[in-house]
Amino acid sequence: MNDERNLLPYWLSAPGTLAMLAFVALPLVLTLGLSLYPFVPGTGVGEGLTATHYLDIARDEYFHTIFARTFGMALLVTAICVLIGVPEAYVLSRLSPRWRAASMVVVLGPLLISVVVRTLGWALLLGNEGVINKALLALGLISEPIKMMFTFTGVVVALVHVLVPFMVLAVWASLQKLDAATEQAAASLGAGPPTVLARIVFPQVIPGVLSGGLIVFALAASAFATPAIIGGRRLKVVPTTIYDEFLGNLNWPLGAALAAVLLVIVLAVSLGANRFVERRWKQVFQ
Repeated sequence: MNDERNLLPYWLSAPGTLAMLAFVALPLVLTLGLSLYPFVPGTGVGEGLTATHYLDIARDEYFHTIFARTFGMALLVTAICVLIGVPEAYVLSRLSPRWRAASMVVVLGPLLISVVVRTLGWALLLGNEGVINKALLALGLISEPIKMMFTFTGVVVALVHVLVPFMVLAVWASLQKLDAATEQAAASLGAGPPTVLARIVFPQVIPGVLSGGLIVFALAASAFATPAIIGGRRLKVVPTTIYDEFLGNLNWPLGAALAAVLLVIVLAVSLGANRFVERRWKQVFQ
């Protein structure tokens, strides 16, 4: 009887584990395997195993620029989402239940619409003939349209709009565990609102900021639709380059190698940031 109880959690988790192996682990293994095959122009995937594609990625300045742009963009989007999402989540946690429900609908609104539709909406706003440029021209604030489409700034703005709800939800979940008595105690001892937020609230929501930041960073680094539409074909990032290699150049092994390198770097940054923040967090509270 005890053995059956001990095995029960494994039996319950077996369907989820099998689904993860079939739809996540197996495709990753196949992609990694594909990246080790040579590319034969006109034929496609050749025979034998080689690390040529990884060596090309390591040596070619073209790929260095693309990876630097991709992760620079992801870091900037993450930082902006933290600056917007943390105060927004704090305000949400202090609203009355009725206003909180209405505000949550507004916050989650971008997640209820297809990412392509949202990005096309930003394309209408950011274009030379878009709403923003027309409004600025009508107000006399600019003499000619500001180029926002097919720029790094335009991609960052659109990605922040798409991803900031993930940061808000992660921080808001951490705030639900926050004891309001600690803020009241700090205020009774003479601490002002900025001090309470910096010394009491923020340290306790660091796990939420970390989890939200990791989600936003991973999604921004792997985003395809938004950079492809807002950035266009000239502003290359790793996901759009992978798409071009697979469907444009038909160089599947190189596309698979780029995907593998992107995955490894995202995992390394995520695990490194997690370790660093946890270590600093423990030092603060020890």
